[in-house]
Amino acid sequence: MNRALPCTNSVAFCLTFLALLTALPSANADLGSSVEGLIRDAGNAEDDAVRLEILKRLDARTDLEPELRSELGRLTAVVQRWVHEPQLFQWFDEPIRSQLDYDFGVGRDSSLYPITCIYRGRMLVWTANAYGNILGHHDERRRFFDRAVEQFRIAHKAFSENRIVRMYLGEPFPPAKEYPRVPGAPEWAVWQREGLERLTDIVLWWIEHRLQPDGQYGGGWDDDCEMWRSWVPVMIAFEHPKITEAQAFFSRALLSQEDMRDGYTRRIYDVEHTAEPSSDTITPMMHLAPDEPEWRQRAVRLADLMETLWTGRNERGRLQFKSTYFSSHRVDPDPVRACDTPYHVRAIQPALVLWLRTGDERLRRLFTAWLDTWVDAAARAERGKPAGVIPAAIRWPSGEPAGSGSEWWDPRHHGEPRLYEWPRGVQGMTDALLLAYHMTSDERYLQPLRSMAAIRLEALQSRGDESPAPGSQLWCGRKLDFLAGTLAKVKLLTGSNEFDEVLARDDARWFADREDAQRSRLAESLQQTAHSLAINFPGRTCEVRWTDRVFAFARLFGDDMLFPEAKPDCSRRPDLELLYATATGDRGSFMVFPMNAVRWLTEPREIAALVTDRGRDRFAAQLFHFGERPRTMRAELYLLTPGRYTLTMAGADGKPIAAPKPLEVTGPRTQITFELPARKLCVLQANACQE
Repeated sequence: MNRALPCTNSVAFCLTFLALLTALPSANADLGSSVEGLIRDAGNAEDDAVRLEILKRLDARTDLEPELRSELGRLTAVVQRWVHEPQLFQWFDEPIRSQLDYDFGVGRDSSLYPITCIYRGRMLVWTANAYGNILGHHDERRRFFDRAVEQFRIAHKAFSENRIVRMYLGEPFPPAKEYPRVPGAPEWAVWQREGLERLTDIVLWWIEHRLQPDGQYGGGWDDDCEMWRSWVPVMIAFEHPKITEAQAFFSRALLSQEDMRDGYTRRIYDVEHTAEPSSDTITPMMHLAPDEPEWRQRAVRLADLMETLWTGRNERGRLQFKSTYFSSHRVDPDPVRACDTPYHVRAIQPALVLWLRTGDERLRRLFTAWLDTWVDAAARAERGKPAGVIPAAIRWPSGEPAGSGSEWWDPRHHGEPRLYEWPRGVQGMTDALLLAYHMTSDERYLQPLRSMAAIRLEALQSRGDESPAPGSQLWCGRKLDFLAGTLAKVKLLTGSNEFDEVLARDDARWFADREDAQRSRLAESLQQTAHSLAINFPGRTCEVRWTDRVFAFARLFGDDMLFPEAKPDCSRRPDLELLYATATGDRGSFMVFPMNAVRWLTEPREIAALVTDRGRDRFAAQLFHFGERPRTMRAELYLLTPGRYTLTMAGADGKPIAAPKPLEVTGPRTQITFELPARKLCVLQANACQE
């Protein structure tokens, strides 16, 4: 695996080989030998490394005016940093935020000024895209984006061939590769395969061109650690050796940092931020290397800290976290911060996954005692909170369902406005409660889900455009759309139709395994994701400056963003959750309670997989291999209970492709091997034997 500094002079740095050729100086001697021609070539270059080389060639000339040479030296130094600086944004972040400018040392009347506009525009765009206090407020957003668009228009006027500049102005950057139709491939398979391929290309670009010797990707540890969340459809639903190796390398590198040597950060800050370095490094490895003692021990360490340091019994006798601010060594005693929140799920997320995979009794006692506190708090109508709603916080040590603020839905324990306001983080808590039900069969953990589903349905059925009072039951109901992911998992676990009405209204994607009309809708959704991933590849790779914003480029083209009106051709965001769900049979979020029925132990290339049924006694999936020869396949099945099963492979017409095989399931991970015919829709099934 390439662990060198970013290979910025590589053709694959951002574009195809053809695009690089078009970015190189013209072979025309007159154009290449003139100062104006070299500046034009530099401005039209779509690869920053190519631009840098052209500027160096220009600097080597002996006939430059002194002022132009001076400006060229200063501009070249900035481009050099853009191309080679290991930290992608830290060097321009402060001046852009404070002044909406960066000093290139180039005057507005200089022939080099339009080149500075290419960089100034990008700095403005990515800075605004990174900060909620800019992006979330109209006036601030307009200050940044209007100036950025002004810069890109100046650059476009001077360098009309530059497709990167045109991309920022709303012209989609075309894909480098097309995927021709294969006879016999169903629509869902065509578009899922393309989405998986294009996502794999993006992930591999980051590994091959941004992964540094110390393990960072250039955005800083706190942002880099979040990247895996977007990789899940190709990293956890499938198996790609390079992606697995890169994640393991990154996870170990981050956890070996001095402030992480105790298993959790030594830095006192709020849980939403301090949980990320440990949870976003250990959790993926619980999927990729669950048998390695290293990762189990790291997950258990978080449970140890929760039990011995972070929690205590409140005045109501219930277990809860004492503060929102804590580290591996101490809990912040500030009474303003003395509360438990749904975001605390993140601090113990890897240990929750370990509990799921092992059924460990000690983890059961610890986690159910804590979740019992949240069940009780949800049931209460207290401090203005409607009964049946999970609160935004639980006060320590009183146990009241509120934080230090006057409103139950706004805890007021953190300086960043709105970060902990209800319902932020609540989906993690609903998934944790469902996990507890799955592990204990105790229906009290379903009570908050049922009460909030009823409140959501009532809000969906209500009429009127009035704005409900913040914190009221109707206000809560209108914000509970996120609950569909957890309710879909309930349906997978129980087979119950209890929440179908809410699911049908809030997210019909979760009915992906239905036939006919629903399958057609699934294909349309997958097609939209494939189309989104097909365009603007640079906007998800070489243009990105904040690594937790790799898939945030499309939102720049929504209403009142870069432009007052949306650019529909560029504004659709890929549904990565849907790619993962269709390939694994899981629903909702994979972070706290992953219910993936399968992991396909094959690379996400030339393959499509749709799980159509899953349960404790059965598994079924449709598979289509786009290659020209049969493909040897391996897979791990996760949801089947121990017992004897029969594994079958048939065509779409029901005719057997291979003889049935006996399958013995002895634990939570059962590996199977089979051969997948080329270019033929196949149905793989595992069914419990009838005794």
